[in-house]
Amino acid sequence: MRVIIPMAGMGKRLRPHTLTIPKPLLPIAGKPIVQRLVEDINIICEETIEELAFIIGDFGTEVEDKLSKIAAKIGAKSTIYYQKEALGTAHAILCAKNSLKGKTIVAFADTLFKADFTLDESQDGTIWVKQIEDPSAFGVVKTNDENIITDFVEKPDTFVSDLAIIGIYYFKSGEYLKEELEYVIANNIKDKGEYQLTTALENMKTKGSKLIAAPVTEWLDCGNKNATVMTNQRVLELNSGNGLISNSLINEGGTVIEPCYIGENVQITESVIGPHVSVGDNTIIKNSKIENTIIQGDTVIESANIVNSMIGSHVEYKGGGKENGKADISIGDYSTIIQ
Repeated sequence: MRVIIPMAGMGKRLRPHTLTIPKPLLPIAGKPIVQRLVEDINIICEETIEELAFIIGDFGTEVEDKLSKIAAKIGAKSTIYYQKEALGTAHAILCAKNSLKGKTIVAFADTLFKADFTLDESQDGTIWVKQIEDPSAFGVVKTNDENIITDFVEKPDTFVSDLAIIGIYYFKSGEYLKEELEYVIANNIKDKGEYQLTTALENMKTKGSKLIAAPVTEWLDCGNKNATVMTNQRVLELNSGNGLISNSLINEGGTVIEPCYIGENVQITESVIGPHVSVGDNTIIKNSKIENTIIQGDTVIESANIVNSMIGSHVEYKGGGKENGKADISIGDYSTIIQ
């Protein structure tokens, strides 16, 4: 089994956090988003994942090393491909054409999921979907009584279905997928101004491929700050009790209300942390109240009262006092804010 992970996007909706780190490497409950995605996929695959193919921008060698380590943790080879222009989902996947071989999963690295089934490798393909109230911002599918997909529609202007494609796909033949992607681009077939994977899927379906819709029990989005904080909350709830608080925590008069993730060598002094807070390594928190927040490593927070927030690494933040009203903030890496 091969897994293709397009992740070259700039993550503009998550700025300032994505100015210094690619969105898929932002931490959720102590692990990068893309690592949690890989672990979720590994659970549903009965076959061994032999290769993870990452499609990235010019992120640098440090990011590439981190991706290689994520692959190594599940015993897979890591291959890096580059997408120089954002021309759509079909173009992104085709950047990894040399890895489109045999059984293939394509997973876009800005979403997490939970599913109660194992992969049915007897099908031509599987598309993971979630029933949602407003599907207009997503590709959607229509299905027949046998759960076989009959139509693909990219970001419909009028309602056609409430089964949104979450961005994870299985293909029995990576070679066939590559052939259809090449056809879309060679013939300059665009939808909404870009080369879309759904166009290739529609062609495959028309030619007789049986593609089924597989529901997920949870779809956890990481598209913007609020969505990422909510995803962190849910992941903490799902992993509560699994050793998320490091034994190296230095706690001087503080209270931790679980579920929380506390990294290595964190110091908490006269503060209330939680519920639903993730704190990165070597961070110091003094005289503060923090709830439902992601804080990265090597950061110092003092006299703060914050909720529903994201704070980067190497940040110094001093608020107006923990008895003041709660602040909803978003602070990027290497920032200093003193109120």
